[in-house]
Amino acid sequence: MFGVVDLGVFVIAGLILNITPGVDVLYITNRSAMQGSKAGVVAALGIGAGCVVHVLAAALGLSVVLVSSALAFSVVKYVGAAYLLYLGISTFLSLKEKEGREPRSSSVLPLAKIFWQASLVNVLNPKVALFFMALLPQFVSPTAENPALAFLFLGVLFNVNGTLVNILFALFASTLALKIKAGSTLPRLLKALVGVLFVILGVRLALTS
Repeated sequence: MFGVVDLGVFVIAGLILNITPGVDVLYITNRSAMQGSKAGVVAALGIGAGCVVHVLAAALGLSVVLVSSALAFSVVKYVGAAYLLYLGISTFLSLKEKEGREPRSSSVLPLAKIFWQASLVNVLNPKVALFFMALLPQFVSPTAENPALAFLFLGVLFNVNGTLVNILFALFASTLALKIKAGSTLPRLLKALVGVLFVILGVRLALTS
């Protein structure tokens, strides 16, 4: 479909990465904890809106690279692979560090402001753009007639799944905060799993011909 390969692997990888605690998840759970699940859901939708910008940029930019220059694609490929390996190694190194406290906020924000803040949190995060550039090419066939359409399809699918996951984070943030303590082994196991996934994807991308 659209020149996409290994769609099942892409969905699984995307879901695992979506549940990884990061800036986006931190913002959503913080808003949900401070103002309730409605604010958290709005934040999740804002994150999804910001992700659309990265999806469009990846679809347009990467398609041009693929069809115009094999050398440029190789540069993007190795830079993306190096970035994924860096994420994997830094994730493993972070297992030795203690969990920090979530930032506190004493203000109650209007829902519209929460939406736009969440959008900017995602849009202004360069790691999201680099992640799309590193991940999407691995699941697009070199013989795809329209690479831009394939990238767009994968990006939209990733964003939809990610938004659903983020909404679940928002709805259950309060419950999870009570059950999962800072010293729990669950966050560390999740980090280790994500670190392995980053390394595997990095190696796979570097070996892609």
